[in-house]
Parts: sequence; structure tokens; C-alpha cells
Amino acid sequence: MPGVPDISPVETWAALRDHPEAALVDVRTDAEWNFVGLPELSELGKQVLLIPWQLYPSMQVNGAFAEHLKKAGLTPDSQIYFICRSGARSLAAGQAAQAAGFPHAFNVADGFEGPVDDQGHRGQLAGWKASGLPWRQR
Repeated sequence: MPGVPDISPVETWAALRDHPEAALVDVRTDAEWNFVGLPELSELGKQVLLIPWQLYPSMQVNGAFAEHLKKAGLTPDSQIYFICRSGARSLAAGQAAQAAGFPHAFNVADGFEGPVDDQGHRGQLAGWKASGLPWRQR
């Protein structure tokens, strides 16, 4: 397996725009989707797929993750971009997707909010939001 490459949020946006089969899968928890926000893809005629890698509040790995990818209509030919808060869970999700037969898995580097700044806040240094890409509150 070649590994899951890190792709910047801006490169992810371009891939989603330029490739009809490309999909963005947000692997954060429902609590994060509800309270932190979501990537907004309507400008591209797409919707982010919400498939948690870990289940809140136990944070146990979603045992049906690969099945949910299939139910969402993704195939082994799909380019799948995984995003989480900062890029760690999405990397694990991408690795699991590759192991389950989805070879074109990518990790959105720095995720939706990126690393914490010196004040302990996310969303300013790197990631989807800091890149100025569209997002919305749920």
C-alpha cells in the first residue's frame, strides 16, 4: 500500500472542483459537525459526506466505517479526501479506507481547524478554515 498522501485544503478544493468523482468525507463526530462547523461544497455542486471515524462520546472506532463509505456511493475508483479537526483521525480513516479497497484516499493536511496557536485556539494557523475555504455552521 503506497500510504495516504497529505493534501492541502486548497489542493483538496481544486480536486473536488476539477474531478466529478472526488468526494470529501468529514470523519469528525456529530458533536463537532454541530458545534464547530462543516466544509461548504454547494458552490461545487457537492455535499460533504459525514461519516464519523470514531463514535461520540465513547470515541471508539466506527466498526462500520468501510460499509458507510460504500453506502454513501463511494467505489474503489473514487478519489476520497478525508478531513477531521487537525489531520490525525482523517489519516487513520484514509488508511482504513485503503485497507478496505479504496486505494485513492487522501488526507486533508491540518484538517478543518488546524493546530492550536499560542493562545490554545484552533482555526487561525492552518487547515480548511484558515485557508479561507467555504464553511458553515450546521
